[in-house]
Amino acid sequence: MQDTFRRLAHRTSLLVGHANSFLAALALILVWFATGPLFHYSDTWQLVINTTTTIVTFLMVFLIQNTQNRDSHALHLKLDELIRSNALARNKLLALEDLSDAEMLALQAEFERLRDEKPAGTSVSEG
Repeated sequence: MQDTFRRLAHRTSLLVGHANSFLAALALILVWFATGPLFHYSDTWQLVINTTTTIVTFLMVFLIQNTQNRDSHALHLKLDELIRSNALARNKLLALEDLSDAEMLALQAEFERLRDEKPAGTSVSEG
């Protein structure tokens, strides 16, 4: 079931992310708007677009979240491989996303401290 959802989510994200999908949605809105006078701008006329957009939005939230989770996971794995393959890199940075908030803040403070340090063997010349 999960693999089926993954494939469906991937295909759907490719489809709805295409410019033609935007144009189709825009056309649908324009057709709905143009039919307003025909239906005397009735409550039912408004309910059709409200219900349709609510359902589409609700489903798209899950699709977008799934796609972002997969992209983020793939990016983390790629970064982990780069860290692992560099002899000078600290392997404790692998799977950094699993650290607690306090551990992440401590690491951020360390990186800020390193950023502000003057590299050894360099001098600042002001001219």
